[in-house]
Amino acid sequence: MEFDEIYFYTATINNWIPLLQSDKFKHIVLNSLIYLVKQKKIEIYGFVIMPNHIHLIWSGSKMNGKEKPFASFMSLPGISF
Repeated sequence: MEFDEIYFYTATINNWIPLLQSDKFKHIVLNSLIYLVKQKKIEIYGFVIMPNHIHLIWSGSKMNGKEKPFASFMSLPGISF
């Protein structure tokens, strides 16, 4: 994924397990996105959280340490997308 390009992105839970039905896990996803937005690493144009997957329309702005922000989002502690 390149910086300053807008992407439609989907991430699914392994075996389509409905982990994101729980508000607890939705908040983990939201907090990660909010953090990256506040740090000006990503811009989000739209998203939806479904029980077993998420859709994002987003773009990356700059590196998050040594990795692109897209990779940072996918490496949430304790959750494997």
